[in-house]
Amino acid sequence: MKYNEISHFSHPQHILKFEYLEVPFKCDGCKEVGIGSRYKCNLCDYDLHTHCALPSPSIVHPFYTKCSFQFLSRPPGDKPRFCNACEKDVAGFVYHCQSCGFDLHPCCAKLPMVLDDGEMKLYLYRKISASCDRCGRKGRSWSYRSACKKYNLHVACVKEMLVEGWHELCFGRGKYRKLENRIPSLKGTLQTHRHKSKGKMKKCCEVAGMALQFVVSAVLGDPTTIIAGVIGSMMSRA
Repeated sequence: MKYNEISHFSHPQHILKFEYLEVPFKCDGCKEVGIGSRYKCNLCDYDLHTHCALPSPSIVHPFYTKCSFQFLSRPPGDKPRFCNACEKDVAGFVYHCQSCGFDLHPCCAKLPMVLDDGEMKLYLYRKISASCDRCGRKGRSWSYRSACKKYNLHVACVKEMLVEGWHELCFGRGKYRKLENRIPSLKGTLQTHRHKSKGKMKKCCEVAGMALQFVVSAVLGDPTTIIAGVIGSMMSRA
């Protein structure tokens, strides 16, 4: 087997090959959206985030120092469960802590603690007291906050923005499956401070927009500047 190929318990009939495509997909493991790097079966149109294709049997997280999260192929129990990072439903692969009952999507569990493009740094927080630049509310889910503390984005809000602009990611399976080929427009989704001067407000929106690009790429499971650039170009064309 080649170094860029794997066999996976969730799709034992075929080999999955590593690919990098600037086309969004729905992960067949965790059921969440992804973009960029993936392991794919071209025969079945079966896709996995790299985090889902190559999971760690167990992990610890800086936000939950007393917890030990075990990788599970399906949510435990019969009751609906939600991710403690993004507050969205857990429908597939999950990291679960049996002692406390916490759950994390694989991509949420592997969210970088710092996003850094060389000019801007965004830090991941479990809770922040400042308002989110998307919803205007405090608290809620995990958030990314800029080093200057002026820009804040809930992980939950970023996911909602993707869903709002990209309903029905997949329709059916196999040859009937329809996959959109672009990230939804995110232009104009951030709140602006209208009391600022026109020049300062433009700069504020530009920086906040750049922050959004990096957070979106991280949430989709591939926090690279290449993906952020793709998203940015799509925003500019909207």
